[in-house]
Amino acid sequence: MAYVPVPKDLTKVKSKVIFNLTKRQIICFGGGALFGVPLFFLLRDPIGSTGAAMVMIFIMMPFFLFALYEKSGQPLEQVLRNVIETLFLRPKRRPYQTDNLYAALMRQNHMEKEVQTIVQKSPKAKAHPRGKSKN
Repeated sequence: MAYVPVPKDLTKVKSKVIFNLTKRQIICFGGGALFGVPLFFLLRDPIGSTGAAMVMIFIMMPFFLFALYEKSGQPLEQVLRNVIETLFLRPKRRPYQTDNLYAALMRQNHMEKEVQTIVQKSPKAKAHPRGKSKN
């Protein structure tokens, strides 16, 4: 009887299109071939077959990396974006700041005390609120 492994996490299963490759891999490999093969034929006569093959490999390598590399379920462009944001775009130092309920209550209490001291010192505080005397 044939044994077929069934993955437990079905979110990591990717649909294969042709030659057991995903759409992403086919597009990236096609882009690499689109740039690398004509470049090889253009450079074969001026720099020789070996040099042209090396240039073709270096040109096609980023396409292959984008097709195959994944880290923590993220493709290479997301990993590179995260690295660029972390190193260059976001601030280097991010201090941890809390705004908890206790601190908010302390600020509110401090403000209420300030208001009471201002009201007690003002001359209008002794007069009745409606402008009439207390007699």
